[in-house]
Amino acid sequence: MKRTQISLSKLRDIGWAEWDPIGLLDSDEQWNQQSFADEYDTYLMQAVARLRQGASENEVISYLIDIERDYMGIGMQQGTTSRATRTVRRIQKELEISTEST
Repeated sequence: MKRTQISLSKLRDIGWAEWDPIGLLDSDEQWNQQSFADEYDTYLMQAVARLRQGASENEVISYLIDIERDYMGIGMQQGTTSRATRTVRRIQKELEISTEST
């Protein structure tokens, strides 16, 4: 399996734009100007690792939903599934772009 790269900065762009389950970032703010910029790094890096290891899109979407619903204790909210889906699909797209450019 070819190892693909995704920068932490790009991963944060995706996570803050698509996921942000806690709603920390206001619409007029930039993540890279915040002390909490690394808040979701562990979960997003785990999503990348799972995709690289061959997990299906649905498995990784379920992972992010589980993190939000159970680990963070937020529960299922309107938009939980769509946020997780958009996040995983953008990560997949970025991984595909990285593979094509190497």
